[in-house]
Amino acid sequence: MRQLALFDLDDTLVDRRAAFNAWAEEFVVTHRLDDEALAFLRLADTHHSGPMDSFFVTVSETFDLGQPPERLWAQYRRRMPELASCDPGDVDALGQLRQAGWRIGIVTNGMTDNQLGKIRNTGLDRLVDGWCISGEVGVRKPDPEIFRLAAQRCGTSLDRGGAMIGDNLVLDVAGGRAAGLRTIWLRPRHRPASRSFAGPAPDFTVDSVAEAVEVLLRGHQPEQSPSRIGGPSRHRPESADQ
Repeated sequence: MRQLALFDLDDTLVDRRAAFNAWAEEFVVTHRLDDEALAFLRLADTHHSGPMDSFFVTVSETFDLGQPPERLWAQYRRRMPELASCDPGDVDALGQLRQAGWRIGIVTNGMTDNQLGKIRNTGLDRLVDGWCISGEVGVRKPDPEIFRLAAQRCGTSLDRGGAMIGDNLVLDVAGGRAAGLRTIWLRPRHRPASRSFAGPAPDFTVDSVAEAVEVLLRGHQPEQSPSRIGGPSRHRPESADQ
């Protein structure tokens, strides 16, 4: 039986932070803004949660750019996929996982055009069996339904088990656990400390997708850890629609 591994997209498979920083630098130059504006964009993004439409309302009002936020958001969604990239080591690891007979899927919140563009532009579409984007299916992580749909698109079902790998404790770990999956938490590299998280602990904690794949291929037993995580954690309770 082929096992299932589902991966988050932004800041898991794709270096979303690097892409955003590159976009912000271009945005500042295009609109003749200054370094203070660049710092504002980066900080605002760090603390933003949920769909990015409200982010661009803030940007439009703050800088009085003479363009509606909807247009700025659409321009952002066209450009971000062109700036997206994956770590070569992670890409190699996905290839190894597929060669080992695993089914691989992507589960991501976000707008369809933006997220699908990233999947295709980075070549991830050739490395996975399927994907599920919240903007397309009308359901968002951590709802277990989106994991069920992703498994279905990969030619299997959650009844056969599997694993969810991602950087968000709420969306990926708690969501994956609620869907009946083992969970691997990718420690965030770019986010500040946030409020405490009292949800279920991940089965494994890693620092890269390649390390997560190693865990899967070796069939490690879950870490000995409390059933819930308490205290400070480095995650945002709801990640942005990137």
